[in-house]
Amino acid sequence: MLVFDAHLDLSMNALEWNRDLRWTVDEIRKSEEGMTDKPDRGKNTVSFGAMRRGNIGICVATQIARYVKRDSELPGWNSPQQAWSQTQGQLAWYKEMEKSGELRAIKNLSDLRSHLENWKSNTKDTPIGYILSLEGADSIVSPDYLYQAWEQGLRAIGPAHYGPGTYAHGTDSVGGIGEKGKELLKVISELGLILDATHLCDQSFWETMKVYDGPVWASHNNCRKFVDHNRQFADEQITELISRKAVIGVALDAWMMVPNWKRGISTPESMGVTLDLMVNNIDHICQLAGNSKHAGIGTDLDGAFGKEQCPSDLETIADLQSIPEKLASKGYSKKDIENIMSLNFINFLESTWDGS
Repeated sequence: MLVFDAHLDLSMNALEWNRDLRWTVDEIRKSEEGMTDKPDRGKNTVSFGAMRRGNIGICVATQIARYVKRDSELPGWNSPQQAWSQTQGQLAWYKEMEKSGELRAIKNLSDLRSHLENWKSNTKDTPIGYILSLEGADSIVSPDYLYQAWEQGLRAIGPAHYGPGTYAHGTDSVGGIGEKGKELLKVISELGLILDATHLCDQSFWETMKVYDGPVWASHNNCRKFVDHNRQFADEQITELISRKAVIGVALDAWMMVPNWKRGISTPESMGVTLDLMVNNIDHICQLAGNSKHAGIGTDLDGAFGKEQCPSDLETIADLQSIPEKLASKGYSKKDIENIMSLNFINFLESTWDGS
């Protein structure tokens, strides 16, 4: 079954982790043996080949570069200009992968439809489709930069990541969007960019919903019902997004799936983290919606974590193909499962880009 993965940090892995995603997962793991600079070394799960085996024919692929002020404890770049330049390097990598025949940029409805037709008729040779998204807007030096980003292919944007940001407050922070955030939202709306509500803290989330009426999704967000942390959405937030015809992609970072996870100590096996927990999050969104039209997949795989912090029954991203059977065991029909695996995000893009 076709999979639409709404959140993959492909360029970050390529440039900051120095992973050539044209290699196999095993080849990347072997190349990282003995490396200790990052906790997920040798535990990666994503490569282009693994994506093809799992029929992940289309994804939302990110640019990401956080700007941090001098007193911040978060890692990041020391100026917005440096952060912007980092995202430009990431963009250059995506363009190189297009030249290599590995990826195809999806920028409009015509691109989307032709890609899906090509993938269906020749999965083996068709480049994987990607929609370019910016995770955290701090690299946008000023809202005017969004016009250039749009011309470069950007089609979705999350105003915040972790901590207090230039335009909004993100995970583990408290605060609103302010005038800069409102100005950014105006340009987002003008350009028809998709707003990604992922990572917005509660206050910034509700302030954003109050002033923004354009297309919105949540690329990789789980349910606070299962893990009581501000990174997850409360039922009221999920219901609000459903009312706006949004789709919420469920993520696979273990700490977002099970309570009381301790980084570097807990293991997926000891905490019982399996793909069944992902299905529980999907099911909860569907129950709140009363249908299967608002839940999807946004794995965040290899988003600074690997096998040490993802479901124990997932060896590579190709194992997403075990999800349909798990959904079927919960009573979901084939049509429901197709919605969740890909059609919800595809239909969202069809609706958002209609006439573009």
